[in-house]
Amino acid sequence: MSKKKKNEQQSAKPAAENYYKLKTDAVEKLVNAKDAPEVSDAEINKYKSGGKFKIPSWLKILFVKFWFSGAICFFFIWGLGNYIQGLDMLVAVAFGMGMVTDLMVNHILRSFEPEEHAYDKWMMVTIRKWWSIILNVAYAGIIFFCVMQMYVAINTLMFGPAEASESIMGVEPLLFGVLYVAFDMLFITIKNTFVKIIRDAEKRVSGGKK
Repeated sequence: MSKKKKNEQQSAKPAAENYYKLKTDAVEKLVNAKDAPEVSDAEINKYKSGGKFKIPSWLKILFVKFWFSGAICFFFIWGLGNYIQGLDMLVAVAFGMGMVTDLMVNHILRSFEPEEHAYDKWMMVTIRKWWSIILNVAYAGIIFFCVMQMYVAINTLMFGPAEASESIMGVEPLLFGVLYVAFDMLFITIKNTFVKIIRDAEKRVSGGKK
């Protein structure tokens, strides 16, 4: 190795060491900064790299709800329809959909929410306790009852009373999923409206006391 090359390598080595030392010092200052303002997860997500086209959050949420409700129709109503009917079917679907909502749907929504509790407004039961599954089962039973009544109304409008009608529109996953999500969002909207009214009233009361 020539003397010239050897001198160049020796001069480059300290320069590289100083460069990485500066970078390390800068990182340590950022990590140990005491007066740095807190930034929410939602604000951080605005600056994350990604494609220009992003699926809206509300569309992903509705699709998750629709897919699982359609799956429950497929496996429970179609799968068990030849064996159980009426109240037994209501209990079976309520139990299945309540379990799925508590253990899967709500868990999926929480996994991609921008910050904690951001998607609580899309859930009827936001409590994260072991007994929340009981509330979700009861809620699923109410929605299923409303959906089946809607099927009765649709069939009556299209084909007349069930006693005199020769044709009937059966239950299938796609329409069932749409109706289930529609009633779900209707009840959640009503709940959110009442919660907002109560919170606004509490703010007025607390503001009046001051």
